[in-house]
Amino acid sequence: MTYDVVVVGTGNAALCAAISARESGANVLIVEKAPKEKKGGNSFFTDGAIRFPYGSIENLEKIVPGINKETIHLPSYNKEDFYADLTHVTNHQTDTSLSIHLINHAYNTILWMKKQGVEFELNENQYFKRNGMLQFWGGLPVKTKNKGIGLIDSLIEKVSQKGIHIQYQSKATRLEKIDNKISGIYIESKNKKTQKIKTNAVILACGGFEANKVKRVKYLGKEWENAIVRGTEYNTGDGIAMALEVGARKKGQYNGCHAHTTDYNAPSTGDFNKPGDIYKKSSYPLGIIVNTEGNRFVDEGADFRNYTYAKYGKETLKQPNQIAFQLYDKQVMSLLRKEYHLPEATVFQANDLESLASQMKINRDNFIKTVKEYNNNVQEGYYNPGIKDKKKAENIIPVKSNWALQINTPPYFAYPVTCGITFTFGGVGVNNRGEVLGDNNNPIPGLYAAGELVGGLFYDNYPGGSGLMAGSVFGKTAGEHSGKYSVNLRQCFEH
Repeated sequence: MTYDVVVVGTGNAALCAAISARESGANVLIVEKAPKEKKGGNSFFTDGAIRFPYGSIENLEKIVPGINKETIHLPSYNKEDFYADLTHVTNHQTDTSLSIHLINHAYNTILWMKKQGVEFELNENQYFKRNGMLQFWGGLPVKTKNKGIGLIDSLIEKVSQKGIHIQYQSKATRLEKIDNKISGIYIESKNKKTQKIKTNAVILACGGFEANKVKRVKYLGKEWENAIVRGTEYNTGDGIAMALEVGARKKGQYNGCHAHTTDYNAPSTGDFNKPGDIYKKSSYPLGIIVNTEGNRFVDEGADFRNYTYAKYGKETLKQPNQIAFQLYDKQVMSLLRKEYHLPEATVFQANDLESLASQMKINRDNFIKTVKEYNNNVQEGYYNPGIKDKKKAENIIPVKSNWALQINTPPYFAYPVTCGITFTFGGVGVNNRGEVLGDNNNPIPGLYAAGELVGGLFYDNYPGGSGLMAGSVFGKTAGEHSGKYSVNLRQCFEH
């Protein structure tokens, strides 16, 4: 078997890479470790929110038709805003060259995805209704239609239209490098037979190591051993390992990851029969979070959830028994995300805090004390969850910096949550052509990477929706350059 380009994976980054490589004239094969019914990688489980610098509402109209501008309040979001968010949440550790490439190519990549059949819609989780207006916040007003399922279905359909074959239940195990260039890839089928596929270029887009318990413990720490895996069970670090074996250099934060508070009773790995991120619990800025000792441990209102949820999951993991409880009262229940109202959501409900504490099986006296101290220190002010309203709870540790309402209107609701890992931040060095870098930052000819394998973008935290956007941008980039590289090699050989 001979192909110009072999793409490993079937998530957003991999499919964008395959389509882009085909547009560059390459003959493309996709190999996927999972069976067909479990295609799509982590992208299948995303709620589809995707971050890009749209500038103004007029630019959004090219992506989401039929916007009623008379009923929408949408702050502008420019390249400078995206860069500021990315550098801020990563504590200025993000690779400048990679982040600028991501930001400069994001909007045009969205337009390109739309041409490939991906449909976009306004993100109902990024606005609050006030006085008949939809007040957007957080720089994330757009999502893919039908979440990650719609994204993957659309890209798979385009892959099929372009005549790109997907070989399922085929685990990539080893790269072949001859004369310092990639010349093939070895694939293990479900019956353990190994085949070699000749190719001039390989794009590794098969995720990080978040579903690999051994590697989680090695790089993230013992406390991550039994963390819930929010996405696919097949992201076990195969691509990173293959790249390192042929001389790629490590890059990124290997002890860092995107984690999220998720339902305490969520499945241990993503359930392909219940996709769409239905177990996440990210409305915590509207309430408070306590542990089993009855203590708060984070500033729930430090920022919009888009900028805190990826790190607050890790804080939950540090709590006794790796469990915490998000507490709300009747005042805010209508503002919570849809996931809180699904049958899959675990929730305790009571008309008094004492009864609620008994159901939660936590330190009742300390819990009552914590809520009382919080209520007594909530400051007067105008409550508006669509902006940083500076309505605080002060003189307590930790403070709540925004959106502080007294919890005093029954019934009361407590949602038990734990930490779910989404993806890891450690990967390999990649340049702005998607080429994997080896010794002295020189590209390894014929080796490309996209998606979670791109190390250096995210450290400690990430702005919501930027991972999906990075997968699309670097997937398209890797596909374009690998296609041109491989086709040129083939044509030189033919002549």
